[in-house]
Amino acid sequence: MQVAKYTASGNDFVIFHTFIKKDFSSLAKVLCHRQEGIGADGLIVLVPHKTLDFEWCFYNADGSSAEMCGNGSRACAHYAFENGLAPAQMRFLTLAGEIGCTVSGNRVQSDLTPPKILDKEIEKYGKRWWLIDTGVPHLVTFDADINAFDLQEAKILRQEYNANVNIASIEKDHIRVRTYERGVEDETLACGTGMAACFYMANQNAGVANTMKVKPKSAAELYLGLENGIITFTGDVRKVFTTEIN
Repeated sequence: MQVAKYTASGNDFVIFHTFIKKDFSSLAKVLCHRQEGIGADGLIVLVPHKTLDFEWCFYNADGSSAEMCGNGSRACAHYAFENGLAPAQMRFLTLAGEIGCTVSGNRVQSDLTPPKILDKEIEKYGKRWWLIDTGVPHLVTFDADINAFDLQEAKILRQEYNANVNIASIEKDHIRVRTYERGVEDETLACGTGMAACFYMANQNAGVANTMKVKPKSAAELYLGLENGIITFTGDVRKVFTTEIN
């Protein structure tokens, strides 16, 4: 079986396509293992769809399914275009709904599902949090000191709310974001839907512009926009390698 390893702004993924849709959760745990497998934050499997360009099956490194992954959507769009599975402008199905992507060289834009504010009044650890669904649920708080991200507190919040946990700060010309991701159960170098949730809270609560540069822990630069209630998410992706596994 041939698989590809992709990286997108700090998140990395193993990707392949097949004609058979089935449960790949056990395979995800094997391939994503950092020491005994290829190593990745998630596994993405592309399968045919009757009306859209394709459907994806997304698995976190622990084998659990996820409704959506922003950086994963950009990586799989590049993979689909490169392998002739979809045109440069494509639509595909996730558990969160239809996603649109546009590939231009190594730069890919994803149009995420409409964001939903689930709660604005969460008070935990001396901070006010919003719970926002940008395809998957995210707890978001803003703090001038982004280094104050307590991973133990984040782990507790992740379990209590079954959500990813983000801390962000508004800098002069960009937003900085750090994310603790469920399914990985640790801080990751980037999280697309997490950056989208932080951008949306800043836009709705702090009046930042409808277009903003966002930097995750990896320091990659991504550009997020809000138009007609849809968050667009643009940045570079890179195919690391392809390989065959038995």
